[in-house]
Amino acid sequence: MLQVGLLTVLAIGTAVLLIYHYVSRKYSYFLSKQIPYMKPTFLLGNTGPLVFRTRDAASHMKVLYSACPESKLAGFYVFLTPAFIVRDPAVLKKIAIKDFDYFTDHSPVIPTDNPDAEVDSVCMFRNSLFVLRGQKWRDMRATLSPAFTGSKIRLMFDLVAERARSLAGFLTGEAKMGKKLEFEMKDLLSRYATDVIATAAFGMEMDSMKNRDNEFYLKGKEMVNFYSFTKIVKIVLLLCVPSLMDKLGIGVLDANLLRYFKRIIADNIRQREEHGIVRNDIIDMLMKVRQVKQQKDDPDTKNVGLGTDEEADGEMTSHTRTWTDNELMAQCLAFFFAGYESISTCLTFLAYEIIANPDVQNRLHQEIVKTNESLNGEPLSYETLLKMEYLDMVVSEALRKWPPNVYSDRFCTKDYTYDDGAGTRFVIEKNQVLVIPIIAIHNDPKYYPNPDRFDPERFSAENKAKLNPDAYIPFGVGPRNCIGSRLALMEVKAVIYYLMKDFSFEPTEKTQIPVRLSRKGYFLQAKSVWAKLEPRFEIGSDGL
Repeated sequence: MLQVGLLTVLAIGTAVLLIYHYVSRKYSYFLSKQIPYMKPTFLLGNTGPLVFRTRDAASHMKVLYSACPESKLAGFYVFLTPAFIVRDPAVLKKIAIKDFDYFTDHSPVIPTDNPDAEVDSVCMFRNSLFVLRGQKWRDMRATLSPAFTGSKIRLMFDLVAERARSLAGFLTGEAKMGKKLEFEMKDLLSRYATDVIATAAFGMEMDSMKNRDNEFYLKGKEMVNFYSFTKIVKIVLLLCVPSLMDKLGIGVLDANLLRYFKRIIADNIRQREEHGIVRNDIIDMLMKVRQVKQQKDDPDTKNVGLGTDEEADGEMTSHTRTWTDNELMAQCLAFFFAGYESISTCLTFLAYEIIANPDVQNRLHQEIVKTNESLNGEPLSYETLLKMEYLDMVVSEALRKWPPNVYSDRFCTKDYTYDDGAGTRFVIEKNQVLVIPIIAIHNDPKYYPNPDRFDPERFSAENKAKLNPDAYIPFGVGPRNCIGSRLALMEVKAVIYYLMKDFSFEPTEKTQIPVRLSRKGYFLQAKSVWAKLEPRFEIGSDGL
């Protein structure tokens, strides 16, 4: 028995030593580099505060950014994996634009060994533009770019504006019936975002205020909820052992939810084909791409339409790839994620700043009133919306202080020699990840004095010229920036226009000033932003 016990202790001790040696070797990566790095915690690296929810995502990114203040590039560890953090906008510009060929992809969090597989909990999302890599990403970006030019976004304005007017109209009706308009703004504005996505990306008419428990909203909310314990565990496993997750067929997204959205898209396309329905939305764009694909498949038809050297806002759209229906439908799924979470998050923090800064609210309302009067009873147009200078300043400052994506990343696709021109020179090997700390750069006093202050004047015509343009990246940077940035800005500005025209945003007893951030996940999220919408119109004693 004693001998068995000694052997057991010896085996355990050997295993511990081997694990310790393996981890120590992993944590020696930056010793050969000429840059500082954060000291890692055993097994957790520098991700412990996020795993144990002792720090919110925005604060954590700022801590990583501030750890090595004198360095343009620094190192840290995501569990056992080394990663670089880009601290200097000039270096970021060089990596993301000038040397883009070395950093064409995002980090492959989702396995891509079989990108053409049929839809399941992983594969549908892996076909989205954000996840695609290499030449396949270039071809998909070229395919989608024509749908997001200024002229195409202008055509989609009526669809977006109608949802914004509908929300304002619903609230007006509630006010005239004497109801108290007090809301948690994330809930209110995510319903608007859902309705916009439904009409612009899925071709559906939805009113999530009148029909609060509609299936589309509930399933969408369930799909973007990454804060449950189960999903957090899956995310960690995808980060640590992506190949194993792929072999087991386990993904973050629920396969039944993905099939639900796929069915909606397929049914919508079929209805339009059968009845000749045309709408200026994402589905219409996908149908045109499918038509081009069908023409290419027909030996008697030449290659025409998208993919014939058409130039869209500087992006060449020449390629001959034929897309599957799954690959095209995956883009609608990507737009849902971007539209639901990013837009509702942006609007929630914008609403908070409007509540917390009455002077900003008053000036913005004055511009809205003046703009409305200039319309002489005509509906708001896209051109008029773009001319609203102070609205643009307010939205720009909200995106500066509270960018919905607290960080982005780039994946090194081939060995790259980093040279800062001041004596620091070393190789960033293939498959290494570079993190872009968007929220930390946006809140660095070096680029934005008194960064905690919400000051739209930073983006006035006079002051904007003084800013470092490379330090403002709410939609990313370089060729992999957000393809839907114009659409996102239009959605945000339209609903702010219609809401603030008829209501003022006021604090309630539940309103937290300053806002408190949630520690639940890896994204920017407020614990809550409560507001009371006070009608700017008179309501009679009978409620009318």
